[in-house]
Amino acid sequence: MSERIVTIFGTSRANRADAVYELASELGRQLAESGFVIANGGYGGTMLAAAQGAAEAGGKIIGVTCRVFGRGSANAYVSREIVTNSLDERLDTLIRLGAGYVVLPGGTGTLLELAMVWELKNKGFMDGHKPIILVGDFWKALVDLMATDDAGSSGCVHQAAGAAEVRDILTGCI
Repeated sequence: MSERIVTIFGTSRANRADAVYELASELGRQLAESGFVIANGGYGGTMLAAAQGAAEAGGKIIGVTCRVFGRGSANAYVSREIVTNSLDERLDTLIRLGAGYVVLPGGTGTLLELAMVWELKNKGFMDGHKPIILVGDFWKALVDLMATDDAGSSGCVHQAAGAAEVRDILTGCI
């Protein structure tokens, strides 16, 4: 069986005391225990948390880093690093790798990632079986707002309350 890679998008600003950090760690653990490979941006915040959770469960983690950030190498839990030269190349790689996408709360970088996968799926440029899962209520207002202009667009995304629900959706789709 080929690797079932799930790309996780989320904030780099989360720290261990934040609920989203714990959520990302639990998500990484549950996905690894279910046989998924995690792909993310490879640095800190929720990327670190998901990678650590997956690594502690014996999972594989692909970190897609970017030279233009000047941050150096990926976090210690990444088992395979892919270094890209631009933000566009990084995002394209994360999208290409994923058989599904999980979007945690985040800032403008996470918004960019969500917007890209959402538009690709909404316009039919992405395999229709690749799920996009928004975790928690953080993005709900945005989904509702977008539905006022394009009612069908909200059908491209799933909403999940937490890590177990994300795992269940992915297991049913991938």
